[in-house]
Amino acid sequence: MKQDRPILGRPLPDGFEAGPMQGFGVIGEVTEALHRFILDGWSFDTPPPRIEEDLSFVPKDREEVLYVYMYRMAQNTALMNSKQWRPAKITLFGDRNDGQMYYERPPLYLNLFYMIGFHSKFRSDTERLMGYMLLRLHDATHLVYRPRKYHLPNGELVDSLGRTWQAEAEDNDNLVMEKVALSLVDDLTIGDSINFYTIHEAPYRPYLTYRAMCSLEGYLVSGVPTTIRMQRTEPFDSQERPANERSNGRLRAAEPSSTRPRTLIGPPGHNIRPLDTTDDSEE
Repeated sequence: MKQDRPILGRPLPDGFEAGPMQGFGVIGEVTEALHRFILDGWSFDTPPPRIEEDLSFVPKDREEVLYVYMYRMAQNTALMNSKQWRPAKITLFGDRNDGQMYYERPPLYLNLFYMIGFHSKFRSDTERLMGYMLLRLHDATHLVYRPRKYHLPNGELVDSLGRTWQAEAEDNDNLVMEKVALSLVDDLTIGDSINFYTIHEAPYRPYLTYRAMCSLEGYLVSGVPTTIRMQRTEPFDSQERPANERSNGRLRAAEPSSTRPRTLIGPPGHNIRPLDTTDDSEE
């Protein structure tokens, strides 16, 4: 699907095309991956808990519920970068021979904060669920780990090597991977959580807070590569060096000039002879 959208209010140059947005669905994919990761690790004889996003949901009887709710997001200030265009990964690492040069902006790095609440009829079962969640998500060093998708302007979906994208690739060593890390954080205070439950008209429940770090990719821009010709520069060795420059490129200490008069600071002394500025080693 070709989209000739303007960039920063300016139309694209002739021969350039912009593809569709790539990372707008990553936030939803992270939430789905979190749900799937929690349920896939359940290995007990009892039925797995029910995952709910509606905090006002009230379970019946002895049903156990996990409330997974993304309550805020923020830009990862530790990974902020420039917004200038640069060659895309498929241009730097790929082997495509379609005669196109691909450009992209640096991704937008985000921190997603999740609150996980626990409900069970008995307090001991609630604490058991919390223990399971702590150990299960402690293993989630990479909640999402797969080859990164690149949507070309012509609608093709490839990886960083320019090959057809596959969720499970054989050669992962040379691929640019989509990584979403997850860690336990202390982000929501007790008072804030009580207000949060109250706003949703839900009873207070014990909870944990987690932070997921992800990146949002923009769209690719493709164009025909151009050849830049530069005038051949003169070799450094053939250039004339300053008189006080050493062979390694460093400058020697400048010798004091004997013709420059010496400035005396303060009142004139008695029977004081100016110091001799000549180097004794040259004699």
